[in-house]
Amino acid sequence: MSTNVLRTPDGWWVVRDERAVRVDTKAITTAELLADRDAVREAAASAESGTPVIDLVALPPVTTPCRVVAQMVNYRSHAKDSGFTGDIPPTFFRKASGSVSGPHDAIICPAHVKFLDYEVELGLVMGATLPVGTVVEEQDLPRYVAGLVLTNDVSARDVQLTKTQFYESKSYPTFTPTGPYLALLEPEDFAHLLNLRLRLSVNGVPRQDRTLADMIVRPAQALTLLARFQTLDPGDLLLTGTPGGTALKAPPKPAEKIGALLPPALKWKAFFKGQAKNPRYLRNGDLITATIATSDGRIDLGEQRTPVTDAP
Repeated sequence: MSTNVLRTPDGWWVVRDERAVRVDTKAITTAELLADRDAVREAAASAESGTPVIDLVALPPVTTPCRVVAQMVNYRSHAKDSGFTGDIPPTFFRKASGSVSGPHDAIICPAHVKFLDYEVELGLVMGATLPVGTVVEEQDLPRYVAGLVLTNDVSARDVQLTKTQFYESKSYPTFTPTGPYLALLEPEDFAHLLNLRLRLSVNGVPRQDRTLADMIVRPAQALTLLARFQTLDPGDLLLTGTPGGTALKAPPKPAEKIGALLPPALKWKAFFKGQAKNPRYLRNGDLITATIATSDGRIDLGEQRTPVTDAP
């Protein structure tokens, strides 16, 4: 069974049901904690009653600086929403690790961003160095991936589309809520990854709901493709894509064909004029709730509750 670990200003904790036991470790970073798994196991086996989880302040369990890499359009339902047809080439992009925030911290929308979107994603936390040129088979995943985290790849769509700029549009501070738990996996847990269900709602209204079975490029293949050019180290984070249900969707085909005939400035002006009528984009005061878990509770990454607020 996986072991859920929580990070607070006071250190690291193993979560058991509604209570948490302090991990006796000097680890500050996620990589240091992963190197001290014996301390985690001792806390998990402890007879202490522990502290109520509700009394603890959760920090992101992935410490920064670290590499934050993400996969683009990696669920069939998202590809359909985005207007893609046929084979989709595997694509990666980077996010600034300064975008990583806590699981209950507010998402702060910059003043110039008018179309703020959400993307619930499963994050893989590396437990060993993945050198360039590595080929990862399914049975190799436990060698490289230490655990999983719940993330939200928050996106400024007006920046992303008009500038074709993923790095900026997804890297503002608070644009990668992470946690609450780092689920450290045992080798037998990896057989259950496709049973993980990603759910996200806004103000209690469901928006996204799919299992990993909807994923196009699965973790072992993704790590192999990424290792063609990118080294990853313990504590680095790979976001593995989001299912359908985001606010952004491709325009109808006739509108898309007309837009292709317009100069870029006019095309985007017309597109965002239409998007302004879309009520699904995030607004000041919204509350996003997200979870990732298997139905049997074998792996449960906890719940994020992140309010949205405008920048002061």
